[in-house]
Amino acid sequence: MGAEFQLVVDCAGADALARFWAAALRYEFAPAPDGFATWHDFYRRLGVPEEELVDGADRISDPEGRGPDIWFHVVPEDKVVKNRLHLDIHASGEWSDPIAARIQRVDAEAARLAELGATITGAFEEGLDHYAVGMKDPEGNEFDIN
Repeated sequence: MGAEFQLVVDCAGADALARFWAAALRYEFAPAPDGFATWHDFYRRLGVPEEELVDGADRISDPEGRGPDIWFHVVPEDKVVKNRLHLDIHASGEWSDPIAARIQRVDAEAARLAELGATITGAFEEGLDHYAVGMKDPEGNEFDIN
């Protein structure tokens, strides 16, 4: 059995990024841990100072329990370099589907995410049978739709 983990994304605005990625990944806002009414109650129990508590959501989870939880951690530093880790969102369907259909699905998902605040950085093909669109989330974190 693999290790259980969460993905942590450093950011300036946790609520906005949590809302974007919840919509992008079809996730939901993560419920507070058992025994706590809110995440702020949980953080206070851990000793997090009031001034470090963020307004709005900062955690999302897969409603089906298949994907990792994601925590949007507010940090003072701005993003200055390319991500060393990024998400690939699979939207194209099966590899056996015709490439034209896969391209249409990828472009449709890229357009949907652009409407949510992402930026399209470009489309690329790897070989004759792969298509992806490079994107950045509202804070400039790179990811791909393929």
